[in-house]
Amino acid sequence: MNNRFSILSLLLISLLFSQCNPAGKNETAPLPKLGNWHVDEKTVDGAVVQDTVYHQIAEFSFTNQEGQTISNQDVNGKVYVADFFFTTCPTICPIMKKEMIRVYEKFGDNPNFKILSHTIDPRHDTQEVLKDYAQKLGIEDAQTWNFLTGDAEKIYEIGQTSYITTAQADQNEPGGFLHSGAFLLIDQEGHIRGVYDGTKSDQVDKLLKDIPKLLDK
Repeated sequence: MNNRFSILSLLLISLLFSQCNPAGKNETAPLPKLGNWHVDEKTVDGAVVQDTVYHQIAEFSFTNQEGQTISNQDVNGKVYVADFFFTTCPTICPIMKKEMIRVYEKFGDNPNFKILSHTIDPRHDTQEVLKDYAQKLGIEDAQTWNFLTGDAEKIYEIGQTSYITTAQADQNEPGGFLHSGAFLLIDQEGHIRGVYDGTKSDQVDKLLKDIPKLLDK
């Protein structure tokens, strides 16, 4: 296990624990904005005003299973769930996709909701491969669920720096890639509002309860 994976794993664990409700806490409370943040100060009409700047998903541009370009503009003002996978994954990906289908079935008809699944093996997972993969899952179009491919380094970079999750090539891992099973809940402004283990049904149950807290805003 390299140092980068260790640090990212600790960050992911800390995010997971940060959203665990202590006993008796109101489950209807607003979701936190996760990740690093800082306070900017500026002068407005002679007065010093403080503005909190929260961690935000960086600009991106990838290609979905239909050959369409998907960027920040396509999810601006929408709630979405992001994850990282690859179609030949021999370990956790089939479990993750089974759980993500639950999310899709519940919110797929909502025009203000999206799913972005990023492949971390873009050399193999071309647009055509992703389309076939999506159809085998029963996803006939990309209206809600986008399976994304693109430049490998850009996918790894946005996974590790924006989504704060593990996404990289590693020949020592099964299938040749290392990634977490995280499902990340992103709000209308690109802030991370929740991190869930996509391999565990109880974690996805919590995601299903948290999504409406953002959609109903």
